[in-house]
Amino acid sequence: MPKLDRYLSAEFARAVFAALVILGMVSLGGLFADLIGEMARGKVPPTLLLSQLGLRLVSYMPLILPLGLLLGLLLAVGRLYRDSEMHVLAAAGVGPRRLLRPLLIVVIPLLLMIGGSSLWLGPWANGVARSMVAEANKNLLVAGLEPGRFTPMSGGGVAYAGEMSGDGTKLGRVFVYRERGDRMDVATARTGELYRDQGARLLALLDGFRVEGPASGADLDYRLMRYARNEMQLPAADDEALADSPAFKPTPALLGMPGAAAAAELHWRIAPPLLALAFALLAVPLARSSPRQARYGSMLLAFLAYLVGVFLMMLGTQWLAEGTLPAAFGLWWLLLPMLALGIWLYARDGRVARAWWRR
Repeated sequence: MPKLDRYLSAEFARAVFAALVILGMVSLGGLFADLIGEMARGKVPPTLLLSQLGLRLVSYMPLILPLGLLLGLLLAVGRLYRDSEMHVLAAAGVGPRRLLRPLLIVVIPLLLMIGGSSLWLGPWANGVARSMVAEANKNLLVAGLEPGRFTPMSGGGVAYAGEMSGDGTKLGRVFVYRERGDRMDVATARTGELYRDQGARLLALLDGFRVEGPASGADLDYRLMRYARNEMQLPAADDEALADSPAFKPTPALLGMPGAAAAAELHWRIAPPLLALAFALLAVPLARSSPRQARYGSMLLAFLAYLVGVFLMMLGTQWLAEGTLPAAFGLWWLLLPMLALGIWLYARDGRVARAWWRR
């Protein structure tokens, strides 16, 4: 490998790595806040905080890596222009097109990483995270209830247990509030126990009272009853309801699945590496600047292009899932024009666009 390629590829790799580290830290903060909110609502057990945080970060890698690649290349190429290194290279006969070889040395491994994360690692992480939460939700303790704390239930309502056994199946001083339309249902019990019957979670309340009446309090149509045993079915957890979602299926399984949802998920997984390649090609002409020109304007423009691309990818996936867009179109209407634009601007180094703007 020539010395110039080694130098430029090292510059690109350092800048991309620094951008990925910063984006990773920011993403961890956002994922941590989301997990804390889900734990407060009883959807994720607190004991799975670190494992869920790591698995969700892996599932978001197809969206984080393209942005880190784009920003890192902008920083590296922008520094070459700012320090007049690109002008020295141009005087020596090395133009922007000559950057393609060191650029691909850095971009190709990242594209393989993005493709692996999108097609295999991300779905695997989603499936493992869902299975861990579903396994934990088999007992009431990790399903969100903690002794001495009011916990919202996934189907609506609030549950409270003053005491709880170590395995989460035996409860004491139980309170359950539910709403059904314009009627409310309040049940209290000295003790309770949780068990499963053919996959459904059932809560048996022992020796308690039940009050049923209007939720608004507009009239006095209330009924009070005392019971020795009252069984109620708890709502299914969100992870159980999403078990058959295409998002948790491996990529080879999606190839043989019928339906618009499977096609939308498949195109969603194919898009990130192609989108990242288009961003990498756009980075070089966007980073072109004079030595005294500020380079952060191009970074803002590139970030806006990333947002537009990702939002259109999400919108196109939703159209595919709803059947609004034919499955044959997929996301090619977005990916192919962006790739063509990146190749064209890289080949012209942005000169055609600048000349048109001056005219």
